[in-house]
Amino acid sequence: MTGCYDFCGHYEWTFEWLRQHGGHALVTAYWDEAINRDSQVHAHTLITAKGFEGMKEYWGPTLADEGAVSHRTVTDTVFRIDMHECPSKGFLLRNGLEQYTDYCDHCMGWIGPMMKDAGFVVDHQHNHCGQCWWEMRRAEDATPPSGPGELSGAEDVRLRPGWLRDAPMDTYQRATKADDKTTA
Repeated sequence: MTGCYDFCGHYEWTFEWLRQHGGHALVTAYWDEAINRDSQVHAHTLITAKGFEGMKEYWGPTLADEGAVSHRTVTDTVFRIDMHECPSKGFLLRNGLEQYTDYCDHCMGWIGPMMKDAGFVVDHQHNHCGQCWWEMRRAEDATPPSGPGELSGAEDVRLRPGWLRDAPMDTYQRATKADDKTTA
C-alpha cells in the first residue's frame, strides 16, 4: 500500500494548482470526483452499503496503514474518529510545505459528499495542526455533537494539551461538503 508520505506533498501542491487555474469550485469538484468517486470508491461502496459497519471496515485498516495516531469510538448511533496526529498534515508541517490555503479541507471535500450519498451527516473540527475529530450520524439523527470527553473519554483530541493553538479552528456542523464550515 502506498503510504501518505508518498503523495501528500504532491497532493497539497495539486490542490493549489487547481485553485490557481480553476478556482475553489474546481478544487472541490476534484475532491469529490477524483477522491470520493475514484481513488476512494471502495470506501464509498462500503459505507453506502454497510453504514457504520462499512466505516469500521474502511477506517480501521486505513488509519493503521497510514500510521495515524487516532482513536475510534463506535456506538449504534455514531462513528467517531479522534485524530491525535494526522500523518499527512504532520508531514507537511514538519517539511514546511504549505501551498494550499487549507489542506485539511480535502478530507471533508471527499468524505462529506460520500456521507451524504450514504445518508449521514458529519460534525467535525480541525485545528490546522494535524489534529481533528469527526462524528458521523445518520442524517435523520438530530443529536448534537458530543462535548469534550463525553463520547471518547480521555481519547478525545479536544482534551489534549495541543488542541487549542493560535491557528484558526474550522468547525463543521451536520455537514456534507467542504464549504459547510465556520472558522473561528
